[in-house]
This record gives sequence, C-alpha cells and structure tokens, in this order.
Amino acid sequence: MYKVFFNDRTIFLTDEFSKHFQVKYGLFYKYRSVADLKDLISFYSRLKRIDTLFLFHYDIEVLRESFRSCFLNVSAAGGLIKNNEGMFLFMKRRGRWDLPKGKLCKKENFENAAIREVREECGLDDISIVTPLLSTYHTYQMNGQMVLKKTMWFEMAYSGTRDPIPQSEEDITEIKWFQRENIREITENTYGSILDVMRYTKLIQL
Repeated sequence: MYKVFFNDRTIFLTDEFSKHFQVKYGLFYKYRSVADLKDLISFYSRLKRIDTLFLFHYDIEVLRESFRSCFLNVSAAGGLIKNNEGMFLFMKRRGRWDLPKGKLCKKENFENAAIREVREECGLDDISIVTPLLSTYHTYQMNGQMVLKKTMWFEMAYSGTRDPIPQSEEDITEIKWFQRENIREITENTYGSILDVMRYTKLIQL
C-alpha cells in the first residue's frame, strides 16, 4: 500500500479492497484508466469534506505508475536530526513545525541532498547520516500544475555545538531542539508526513 498526502487529506493506493472498505470511511475507486484517474483526482481536490480517497487495483505497481503519471514528479530528501544531548531538531516554516528537507539538485543523490538541505536551512555543519528511514509522498500545485513529491527521510546526527540559523529565504522563522518528553508541541501543529516520520522512529506512538 502507498500513502500520499493531499494537502491535509490522504490518498491510499492499495490492492486490498475488502480490507479497507469494511472498516474505513472515504471515497472508494477501482482503477480503470489513467484518464479516469486524472478526472477523479481533480474531482477529489474539490471535495473538501472527504478526508480520504482509496484507489484500488489488483496490481499495486500498475496503479502506482498510473498515479505517478498524473503528476509532475519531484524527488526530495530530509532528515530527523538528533544532537549529542538526545534532543531532536524541528523548525517552523510558514507557521507549522517541519523538518529540514528539499528537492534534489541535478545528479545529486538522496544522502547528499539531505545533508545539503540541513546545512542550507539550519546553518549546521558536523552533520552525518545514521540510517535511512522511510519515504513519504505529498502533492501540491506549482504554476498551475499538480506535483507529486517523494521525500526520502534519514536519521541524522549532529556532533557540533553551533546554534542553528533559520534560512529566512525558505520562510523558516524558528528552529528549536526538543527533548522527547516535550514533543507534543510538534504533533499539535505539523504535517501528516512529519507525523509519519515521528511514528516510524517511535518519537510518538502509532
């Protein structure tokens, strides 16, 4: 199953119709063609009261590729950073808590992009990758075109002592280190993809 964040709503791509239909509320669609799928995505974008769309096909990879073909596809990378005191870095971007991330440059791999974005958005060196985490997907509009962004997340370590510096050009207004017990402030004002990163790393419960 694939999960895509559609602003503050969610689209699921799955090959298990009955499992979800019996227990979930939302809009359900059995995939037939790319043309129909494009119309459905446009229709769903206008249904503000329906939070969840389930797309079904017996071949999940066929469905995934068909879904991707409806968008301009962009790759990005980011990180959940932990310092020597066991604190985690979060930053406030456009009024909501976020993690440092950004699009890959030409011929850049995910690991290098994640480190570069931390340096640019937070002003921190002495950053290293500990392990890959998960990939999240979300959509947005850019110049009238729908974009599907895949973000590869990494657990990262910061070994320095320098205070972070927000990159104002990216609308970052605040950067803070949080102890695990104070992480609730983040969960009350963040994005679904960031919550998924936090769940995956067990910063918050599933």
